[in-house]
Amino acid sequence: MADDGDRHRQSRLFTDEDGAFDANRARDESLPVEDGEVVDTDQLADHQRYIQGRGIYDERNRVNDLTGKEWKYATKSVIAEGYPPDVQHDLRSEHGGQKPPRLCAELIGRFSKAGDTVLDPLAGVGGTLLGASFCEHEGTGLREAIGFERNARWIEIYEEVLERENEERRVRGEPPLAAQEIRHGDCADLIADVPDDSIDLLLTDVPYWHMDELEQTRNERRTRESKLGSFDADEAGDGQTGDGETEDDPGRDSDDEAGETGTKAEWLADMAEKFDRFADAVAPDGHVVVFIGDMYREQSYEFLSADLARAIESTAPLALAANLIWYDPTKDLHVYGYPFSFVPSMVHQNVLVFRPEADDAD
Repeated sequence: MADDGDRHRQSRLFTDEDGAFDANRARDESLPVEDGEVVDTDQLADHQRYIQGRGIYDERNRVNDLTGKEWKYATKSVIAEGYPPDVQHDLRSEHGGQKPPRLCAELIGRFSKAGDTVLDPLAGVGGTLLGASFCEHEGTGLREAIGFERNARWIEIYEEVLERENEERRVRGEPPLAAQEIRHGDCADLIADVPDDSIDLLLTDVPYWHMDELEQTRNERRTRESKLGSFDADEAGDGQTGDGETEDDPGRDSDDEAGETGTKAEWLADMAEKFDRFADAVAPDGHVVVFIGDMYREQSYEFLSADLARAIESTAPLALAANLIWYDPTKDLHVYGYPFSFVPSMVHQNVLVFRPEADDAD
């Protein structure tokens, strides 16, 4: 078998009659080809290695297991992808705010390494936990995940989804998804049992004003009709949010029927206090990644992502590093406010990315 030096020398032979590089021929000869050029592995630094089909990986990478090419793609600030209603979607849809597990896997792949520990303190039906398991087969490697959830029904759904999914994978001849740990109880209490600096990535989807405790109306598919008369907030957009998984549904409503309790200020204070507790568990070089949708309510745009970012930064030892946008091009559109008032049809979610603040004592 030819070594890397031989391959580099041989690569000069793979040109067409005009002297242009023939990538197809080089691939046929098993040369390392990247972006139409043979990779000269002799020229790689000691901290670099070539991964066939993925590109050059830098061993100094402390953030994730991505190659340079993959990192470049992952830094895009918009995730423009609609996730199909799979992974037992019908069962998971009982929860109004669940996220696609493969979207969670995408984010886990960006902000953690194989073998790292991922925490979701507001786990719901376990989208983060499923995503961590998908990383073993569809990413760079398995992550160990821990979830906190005080609603026993959501824990039952996660366990049933995992059982059903693995049975279908068995029939298809695919390896099973690893079971992750989900703990029953209040996150404010359970976080005390997590050692400081033991979590590499905290990934979660925050509830909207205590809506996680209340009966969801999401599956009562009410047809929203446009008002052809004067704008009526109650029927033309009141309560519209960017929250909830949007595989095939516009998301849960945040209106009075869903049972809103407390004020926005109280909700923000509660979230900030929780993240202040969570932050101790996150390793100094870890990340905290939070889903949060903005809201149109009572004829007013509520910039919840900005409000939440400010609340967390002002209370917890966390610094905002990025705001990613998950844009779902497949999401249903509704006519809100037509023809008298412009009301946005939310087709995106914000994904706030925080890093722990440096300890001045270090």
